[in-house]
Amino acid sequence: MAPNPAIMEAVEQLGYRVTVGDVATQAGFNVNLAEQGLLALATDVGGHLQVAETGEIVYLFPKNLRAVLRNKFLRLRLQEWWKKVWRVLFYLIRISFGVLLIASIALIIVTIFVILTAANQNNDDDNSNSDRSYGGGSSFFMPYYWIGPNWFGVFSPDYDRHYQERREEESQLNFFEAIFSFLFGDGNPNVDLEERRQKEIAAVIRTNRGAVVGEQIAPYLDNIGSGYVQEYEDYMLPVLTRFNGQPTVSPEGHIVYVFPELQSYASRQQQLLAIPPYLQELPQQFSAASSGQLGLSIGLGVLNLGGALFLGSLLSDIATAGGLVGFVQAIYWLLLGYGAAFLGVPLVRYFWLKWRNTKISDRNAQRQERSLQLADSTVKQKIAYARQFAAQNVIANEDLAYTTETDLLDQEAENSDSIDAEWQRRLRESG
Repeated sequence: MAPNPAIMEAVEQLGYRVTVGDVATQAGFNVNLAEQGLLALATDVGGHLQVAETGEIVYLFPKNLRAVLRNKFLRLRLQEWWKKVWRVLFYLIRISFGVLLIASIALIIVTIFVILTAANQNNDDDNSNSDRSYGGGSSFFMPYYWIGPNWFGVFSPDYDRHYQERREEESQLNFFEAIFSFLFGDGNPNVDLEERRQKEIAAVIRTNRGAVVGEQIAPYLDNIGSGYVQEYEDYMLPVLTRFNGQPTVSPEGHIVYVFPELQSYASRQQQLLAIPPYLQELPQQFSAASSGQLGLSIGLGVLNLGGALFLGSLLSDIATAGGLVGFVQAIYWLLLGYGAAFLGVPLVRYFWLKWRNTKISDRNAQRQERSLQLADSTVKQKIAYARQFAAQNVIANEDLAYTTETDLLDQEAENSDSIDAEWQRRLRESG
């Protein structure tokens, strides 16, 4: 089975020498899963175990562990290949919506031009009507003014550079990426919320040297309950399970929590995460496109839908047709549906995001309010009692009682010495 990528990344970030507590904090992992992952990774890459005299274990890994794993696991090689392929495929998917929009507009306008031109040719007796019809046909060139003189420039990744002086906001998206962003946004900024939550909880515990009270953890949790559920701190049970914590009660009846696994460090130089006072969810913005790009997207969407409606009125007067007009008749409802969805989807998403961001703001406010409880005198007494259990054990090389890295060499040396001694004994007997 291929190793856990999060474990590998944590080991690399921590300098290839880690404890279970180091990795659990860095990756926000359950302590038991972190331990299992480290053992599996050490087995796969030929890592070493370093055991301190206190019985604590440090895992030492080679710095080329990714190369070792890449050579060993076909699955990892395929994953890396697929990431590269998916990056290209996803980019093509993103720009496809802009390409469809432009194709739809072009098809609608060309079809309108063909229908109006055919109508003009059948009405030669009325020159004034003919002139007006040809005047209407000039709308075929309308996109030129909407999109700008450099039509083919939208296919360039550097398209936005031509508009920097006219944009109020800077955007790193090209035209087609901006269309996708207008339609579907740019992803959920809180997709890693649970991972951030666990990292911040672990970092709080480590900063307090492995001993905390419930009020220090509550600002990073949701749904901590009310009444006796909150009073008895049931919300701490998942945290205790995840990080192998142990509750203890003070003489005053206050509960403090000790996490021995998070009190061990492989190095003094490890940098803890910057810890915000409470877990903050990020509001989701409507689009990363600039205001100019959004305006252009809306304008093209209106042009597309308006053109589709006008085309529909023209097609209603035509029973059957062949060629381009016949083809457009066959797919007309697709063109109209795409035009309506192009404006409808962002509109629905806009109101949905407003509702969702209101909920995010409420949850942030609740967690912030909980963080203010740390200033309470009773909570301060609990924190002072918890400090009695605080500890920070840095396992240096001089603290080791055993390591598979050196003992294997020592064993080989002992075997070599015993072989030499046996040969000398036999030589003396033969002499």
